[in-house]
Amino acid sequence: QAQLVESGGGSVQAGGSLRLSCVASGSTYSRACMGWFRQAPGKEREGVATIGILRGAFYAASVQGRFTISRDTAKNTLNLQMNGLKAEDTGMYYCVSNTRSYSCTYNPSEYNYWGQGTQVTVSS
Repeated sequence: QAQLVESGGGSVQAGGSLRLSCVASGSTYSRACMGWFRQAPGKEREGVATIGILRGAFYAASVQGRFTISRDTAKNTLNLQMNGLKAEDTGMYYCVSNTRSYSCTYNPSEYNYWGQGTQVTVSS
């Protein structure tokens, strides 16, 4: 059974750092574009960062220069290092995987696997 399991969320003050991790099992990891989405209360889900087999990392403008996405193929993990956190980064963060194509956009419908989410809360 394919599965994505996130960890690493928590509460920090503005300017702090958190590192999110996602362990992938089954067919979710190979030939995949993977990434992180987030959703704040009352807002739509938005793409934060993606990284694919055929391309490097891409970031939303709002996190460029502060967040770093990385893959550890040997451990089947996806990480998101978040530095310089701001109150507007607060939300539920989801690990996602697209195993149906090499597309790697911020369209949520492209991703056929989603983790359960991990909460990030940044206080100002």
